[in-house]
Amino acid sequence: MVPPSSSRAAALPTADVPAPSPAPGERSAVALVAVLGALTAVAPLATDMYVPGFPAMGDTLGASSSAVQLTMTAFLAGLVVGQLLIGPLSDGLGRRRLLISGSAGFVLFSLLCVVAPNVGLLTGARFLQGVAGAAGMVLARAVLTDRFHGAELPRHFAVLSQVMGVAPIAAPVLGGVILSVSTWRAVFAVLAVLGGLLLFAVVRRVPESLPPERRQSGGFVNTFRAMGTLLGRRAFMGYVLVVAFVAAALFTYISGSSFVFENLHGVSSTTYSLIFATNAVGMLLAGTVFSRLAGRGVRLNTLLAAGVGVVLVGTLAQVLLVLSVGESLVGTWVTLFVTASGIGLVFPGGMSIGQTVGRMAPGAASALLGGLQFLFGALASPLVGLFGEDSSLPMAVIMLVAAAGAGLALVGLARPWQGHGEPAASV
Repeated sequence: MVPPSSSRAAALPTADVPAPSPAPGERSAVALVAVLGALTAVAPLATDMYVPGFPAMGDTLGASSSAVQLTMTAFLAGLVVGQLLIGPLSDGLGRRRLLISGSAGFVLFSLLCVVAPNVGLLTGARFLQGVAGAAGMVLARAVLTDRFHGAELPRHFAVLSQVMGVAPIAAPVLGGVILSVSTWRAVFAVLAVLGGLLLFAVVRRVPESLPPERRQSGGFVNTFRAMGTLLGRRAFMGYVLVVAFVAAALFTYISGSSFVFENLHGVSSTTYSLIFATNAVGMLLAGTVFSRLAGRGVRLNTLLAAGVGVVLVGTLAQVLLVLSVGESLVGTWVTLFVTASGIGLVFPGGMSIGQTVGRMAPGAASALLGGLQFLFGALASPLVGLFGEDSSLPMAVIMLVAAAGAGLALVGLARPWQGHGEPAASV
């Protein structure tokens, strides 16, 4: 397959897709995917690790609870903006220099959070930390798309998706451990250290995956025009919206489940951690099943549709349970486990197909997949608290609406029966 000319690449042709870079050897591939997985984990860790320290943070900085919560909103906004900017830029400038710059920026802004004297400066630092941290997330997906193809691509995306699913769940636990021996500022110091280690790993283990001859030409205008072209592609946006709506369901679960289990069902924080961990295992097992079935030739669209179906079943069962039986600890746990398992199928499927369909501009495709995922999640997560705290029904209904949105996007836009993004069609 011959790489298209620069002008045709900017126009995003439907047929002549640039051939991926040669896949690295097995050992270097493992090292590369490990580093990319770690880069994917940093932003979710930075989102939630300091949550247990919110009360102490408010006392230290003399800030209200809403002002402290705004620091998280600022970080999520930075993640969205950063992915939407850095992804398309990388299609013209290459991946490595932006990845190194983003990793260095993450260290710098994490240190700024450590020494922030007031909540205003902390909020600004958190926004910039999110923009810098977005580089690792958006470019990890682009690098995978550059370097791998065929059945290897969904297998590696399954790893990144498992990291994305588990990192937000593990983050508050890790933050709690740090806060048990130090202050909330130590959380950001740990993030700075992690960022420094990742910067070293990127320099050593992540070579440039997009050679100059395959980059978008014509400057920033043509680079961002590629994103506009992808936005107009029905199938691609269908897969983007499937992932985004399911992310909204996941963020709703993360933000509302502690209230449901601890306040409504009266479980201890330790028991809640066990419930959370069990559901995380469900996501991991589903990701493993996805990887193995995809490796045996099962269609990615079939696995994605199955995942959306499982999420719909789990969320619908949760709503019906509350309406018919009332609050049930075991019932809520089981339905959320089913939902989490479905999410574990949707993320690698949607990401793999979306990146394959958008392979002609992997950075722009990754930006839209990741940016909208966090945007939908950030919009959905505060909704649980707006509808009262005397029932788990608000969380269940919001998750069901998000799952229904994913189903509509799958059927109405992605149309999985048409076989978009299957490995056999992309090589």
